Amino acid sequence: MTVAPTRTDVATEAARAFLEALGVPCDSPGTEQSPRRMAEAYAAMLTPRPFQMTTFPNDEQYDELVVVRSIPVQSLCEHHLLPFVGVAHVGYLPAGRILGLSKFARVVEMFARRPQVQERLTRQVADWIDAQLAPQGVGVVIEAEHLCMTMRGVRAGGAVTTTSALSGVLRDSPATRAEFLAAVRS
Repeated sequence: MTVAPTRTDVATEAARAFLEALGVPCDSPGTEQSPRRMAEAYAAMLTPRPFQMTTFPNDEQYDELVVVRSIPVQSLCEHHLLPFVGVAHVGYLPAGRILGLSKFARVVEMFARRPQVQERLTRQVADWIDAQLAPQGVGVVIEAEHLCMTMRGVRAGGAVTTTSALSGVLRDSPATRAEFLAAVRS
C-alpha cells in the first residue's frame, strides 16, 4: 500500500526545487531541512485559525464607539509573496449586537492569512464586521511595513503604508470620524 504524499510533502519538494533553481544548495547540515521549514512557514502564513463568531445582544443599548487598537497583522503581498507586517485598528458603533473583543483579532487574521494587498484587506475586515453586526458604522485602519518594498526594489526600510475603510456614521459624520481617528492615534 502506497501512502499518498501530503500537501506538506509536495510543498517541500517544490520548495527544494525552487531553492536549488536559485542556486541555494539544500544538502548541507544547515540547509537540508530548509525546504520543509519553508513549506511549513508558508503553510502557517496562509492558514487562518478557525473561529466561531461570538456576538451578544446589546442589552444595555451601548451607543458609544468601541475601538480595538494595535491588533497584529501578518500577511503576504500577493505580488511578491513576501510578508507585510503591522497593526490594525478596528472600531465600530454598536447597534443591536456587540462582538466579543477577541473576534476583532480573529477576523483580521482570517483575511490576512492569504495573499493580499493591504487596501483589500482593510476593506474586507470592515465589510465583514458590517455584514455580521449591522452596526451604525465601522472603521478599520491598517499600518504595515511591506518587505517587498524594504528588501527589494526601492529598499525603503521603515516605510509604513496606512490604509483605511470607513462605513456608516464613521464615514458620514465628521465628528464620529474624527473621534475614531483620534482613538486610533492615541
